Amino acid sequence: QVQLVESGGGLVQPGGSLTLSCAASGSSISSLAMGWYRQAPGKQRELVATLFSTGRTTYIESVKGRFSIYRDNAKNTVYLQMSNLKPEDTAVYYCNALDAALRFPWGQGTQVTVSS
Repeated sequence: QVQLVESGGGLVQPGGSLTLSCAASGSSISSLAMGWYRQAPGKQRELVATLFSTGRTTYIESVKGRFSIYRDNAKNTVYLQMSNLKPEDTAVYYCNALDAALRFPWGQGTQVTVSS
């Protein structure tokens, strides 16, 4: 069974940058459409960015131009590069398969806090 481990979060000032990592173990995720999700306090988890096996990416409107999702198949890892961070980006970030039928157990996530 695939285990997902997210890392790279932290406290950053508005306008700052972070790169999140999602390392998968147990099986290759290279052929899967993967997504980065986030959950802010009191809110539902939302899909932020998607990376298809073709390399196509999609983003929610609020992060377009600021976030970039990519993968390193050799490391079985998906990344989320975030720049020009805003306080509203504060959340716990998770990665997982886009297809709910293929989704793995959720990892612990990584906390991103944007605050001055």
